[in-house]
Amino acid sequence: MKLRNITYTIAAMILVACSDLNLNPLSEASSGNWYSDETEVQMSVNDLFSMEFWDRDPDSWTDDWMYRQATNSITNGTIDGQFSAGLNHWNNAYTCIARANTILESLEKVQAQFPQELVQLYEGNVRFVRASKYAHLISHWGDVVFYTQALDIDESFNLSRTDKEVILESIYEDFDIASDYLPVSYEASENQWATKGAALGMKARIALYMGDFDIARDAAKACIDLAHYTLYPDFGDLFIPSNKNSDEIIFAIPRSVELGEFIRDFGATHNDDSGLGTKFYITRNAGGSTSKNPTWDLFCSYLCSDGLPIDESPLYDPQNPFENRDPRCTETIVEFQTEHLGFMFQPHPDSLTVYSFKSGNYVQNNDTRSVAQFTSYNGLVWKKGITEDWSDDYFTDPDLVFLRYADVLLMYAEAKIELNEIDNSVLSAMNQVRARAYGVSESDITLYPSVATTDQTELRNILRIERRMEFALEGLRYMDIIRWELAEKVLNLPNYGMLDVEALRTQVVDQGLWFFPSTPEIDEDGVADFSDMYDAGLIRQLNQRTFDADRQYLWPIPSKEILINDNLTQNPNY
Repeated sequence: MKLRNITYTIAAMILVACSDLNLNPLSEASSGNWYSDETEVQMSVNDLFSMEFWDRDPDSWTDDWMYRQATNSITNGTIDGQFSAGLNHWNNAYTCIARANTILESLEKVQAQFPQELVQLYEGNVRFVRASKYAHLISHWGDVVFYTQALDIDESFNLSRTDKEVILESIYEDFDIASDYLPVSYEASENQWATKGAALGMKARIALYMGDFDIARDAAKACIDLAHYTLYPDFGDLFIPSNKNSDEIIFAIPRSVELGEFIRDFGATHNDDSGLGTKFYITRNAGGSTSKNPTWDLFCSYLCSDGLPIDESPLYDPQNPFENRDPRCTETIVEFQTEHLGFMFQPHPDSLTVYSFKSGNYVQNNDTRSVAQFTSYNGLVWKKGITEDWSDDYFTDPDLVFLRYADVLLMYAEAKIELNEIDNSVLSAMNQVRARAYGVSESDITLYPSVATTDQTELRNILRIERRMEFALEGLRYMDIIRWELAEKVLNLPNYGMLDVEALRTQVVDQGLWFFPSTPEIDEDGVADFSDMYDAGLIRQLNQRTFDADRQYLWPIPSKEILINDNLTQNPNY
């Protein structure tokens, strides 16, 4: 979707209106001076797609991501009613819902002024947004405040929580109406809002999260049957900032440096709970800090090129751990001794200089801890989507992607697996995604490790690992481990890294054990066990993650909401 300049025009108009005390602010969509023509309605709908309303769960809340030795309120189990990210998500969702409700009520009053198809286009987009926001709320909080009409302040203080199952039915209804009213695509001259495929795909997602597998199956299948989306042929290139609007992207919020929406050096233009700033992810040789990194847990979850986990495959060599791996491994994590951001990347403690492809000379290697002690604590750095567009001026503007076709395929497969309706369509959906990673077609089964088993338990485990390999750093892992009830397992494990430099040299490098001293065992959930290496003194513990299963599967209602509304109750154990 492309929101064009209209998003930024509305902000200027609001400021002008507010400066005249004789005028109602144009941001108050219920006032009598609004919705008088098509432009005003378009602007109001367009506002619902503003970046500030679209929160995504950062990977920092998962076992895929680390920040040196630090933890956060999710990974150290300290979230409470003051949880800032929760408060932001709550406020953003309800602000957006309130505006959506107002627009829908106003459309009923002025619909005679517009052609029916135009009214339906507006209504479909507004219902899509409202459903998406309520879906986010119930997936994180469970029962929440629910309303579908514009409220005054007194009415809002009398609301209580509604059973999430009731809300879910309304979410499905909104997505159904949206999918009926929205187009499959837009003309280039039109505002690029939500589409039929986006409504179907987002419906499939919340249905999967809520365990309504038949609904998830049907919605995902309907999206697939549109025959409008395809997998982008090159997995790595899909994520580079300049490669936008591919046929794989179903729903995204656009960024643009020119229009003021971007990721910058140490933060984003809007709230970003991951602290996603370019310098955190750029290597030190290229001018960054390399302080936010993929975990060894994620690295070890990538299968080998024979389709087996690293502890079962004869192809895996812990001293050459990037070799013979699923290609998504080296498209997500920078392989040692390869070019990245204009420099050879090599964290080996004896590699004090590295080659600069920019100058054609060897330069001091700031990406090894023997030179710069605060570079990556585990030797790994992110590659996925990170190009020299990030490092040239520390500003970049990749679109914020919420849904792509690979996710729809895997959601369809997962729903069918959980229903035990395993057939060729399940294997095909999974194999399309895996084959694309290898740069081949699904039918080229000799060129990639195709999925062939029809055993439900085996397929469930394969699919979950497939999702982890496919969607790392895309904001999906958190809700995956929550809905699979894996968070109590993976977020109660230590996070490990390399020994300090001198110990690393004597106990690992000099013993011929670089990079990994041994191969960790991988369980059925793709989770690595590093305890043997730690007990042998060959790696060090960076932190201890903590997850309280008695409460953390749901977030606490923000304390300020409880304090101002006696009708609201708190989630258990907060």
